[in-house]
Amino acid sequence: MLSVFDFFKIGIGPSSSHTMGPMVAARRFTTLLEKAGLLKQTARVRVDLYGSLALTGRGHGTIRAVLGGLEGHLPETVDTVRLAARRDELEQNAPLVLVGGHTIPFIFAEDILLHTEVFLPLHPNGMRFAALAGEGHELLSETYYSIGGGFVKTGSDFAAAGQADPCLTDEHAAPPFPYPYKNATGLFAICEREGLSVAKVVMANEMARRSGAEVRSGLLRIAETMKESIERGCCTDGILPGGIKVRRRAPNLLRRVSALAMSGRADITLWPMIYAFAVAEENAAGGRIVTGPTNGAAGVVPAVLMYYSNFYPNASEQGIIDYLLTAGAIGIIYKENASISGAEVGCQGEVGVACSMAAGAYCAVTGGSVKQVEVAAEIGMEHNLGLTCDPVGGLVQVPCIERNGVAAERAVKCAQLSLMENASERLISLDQIIQVMFETGKDLQARYRETSLGGLAAAMSTTRAKQA
Repeated sequence: MLSVFDFFKIGIGPSSSHTMGPMVAARRFTTLLEKAGLLKQTARVRVDLYGSLALTGRGHGTIRAVLGGLEGHLPETVDTVRLAARRDELEQNAPLVLVGGHTIPFIFAEDILLHTEVFLPLHPNGMRFAALAGEGHELLSETYYSIGGGFVKTGSDFAAAGQADPCLTDEHAAPPFPYPYKNATGLFAICEREGLSVAKVVMANEMARRSGAEVRSGLLRIAETMKESIERGCCTDGILPGGIKVRRRAPNLLRRVSALAMSGRADITLWPMIYAFAVAEENAAGGRIVTGPTNGAAGVVPAVLMYYSNFYPNASEQGIIDYLLTAGAIGIIYKENASISGAEVGCQGEVGVACSMAAGAYCAVTGGSVKQVEVAAEIGMEHNLGLTCDPVGGLVQVPCIERNGVAAERAVKCAQLSLMENASERLISLDQIIQVMFETGKDLQARYRETSLGGLAAAMSTTRAKQA
């Protein structure tokens, strides 16, 4: 089972699957080289990107992430400003400095290859790294798949399905959780049997691996990083990178709603939308955010948490912790039983899952029962079913930023609806909606799954062609 600390990752934008995952994969490859004693023999490294990584990788920062990983960086600690500058240097064929300071020649056009029409069989987000000797033969190669949320697997990891999850970090490989569960039904059965909330079950599991103080401080650090991304996004004007000239909207929305509040005419339900815009715009700019469940949907969970902290009358530090524990548990169930990858199941697996997570968590910390939490999470997904992933220009901007805002506001409404109604009368369980989401995602045509070949992305391409 995954820990909430495996799930909520502090990293960089604009995409967990296309930026964070590839950076982690590249860093792992250099670790393989080190362990095999082949680093000093390496004269060249070649990177092949396939499928969705090739089609939308430029706009999603995949190339700079891969290069950063090869040079030893990781998403949580990398200097985002330096990362962009280093990519520009390498595009001009500057030498590549592998971990340990081993420097090799680099030819951008030959060493980073995009295979836009080739999809590897195990996942749409495939990439292959090869280390070459001076005479050109391969010393070592490995194929990785970025499966969403910053998680990475190899082909052998897929083959070992059902064994220990390779997405777990080494420090989390043991000991086992006291309350193991595989799906929502199992989790809620434990809650009923033990008389515990979702948050208390998850907290007990986390304390099998860390002290209670460590769990609390770790979750509060995640919450603080979320808050900081909101504050930066609300204070930063300008045009987002990428070439389609999307202007940041959160600062102006903040000013307008604040003015309305001064006159007593503001609707407080607008705040989750503003907070989500702020995080999504920070993510689109390559800033530091927290995956929840992915970068493309990273605005929803923080926005609803900030709304709880600022507007719920009984908000508390314990409530913040319980919110993250509950949201994390819901998100992990989606990941373990379906997918959180837009390239695999469309945006329903990203923004839809985020809405479900935030709805269930907000319901929990505003007085909801375990059953009401399930209902809120189910409603959150039910009305995102079939949501396509069609980023314009291969960028996490249009329609991604607005989708975060709308989903954040929707999550609050889903929680409130669950609190007002008889939860026992709901006909669809959370596990059922997760399975439906997964099946729906598999039925979506590939052009609607993070390829920028269909939907809004295609419509914008057609419009530009006519204008030209």
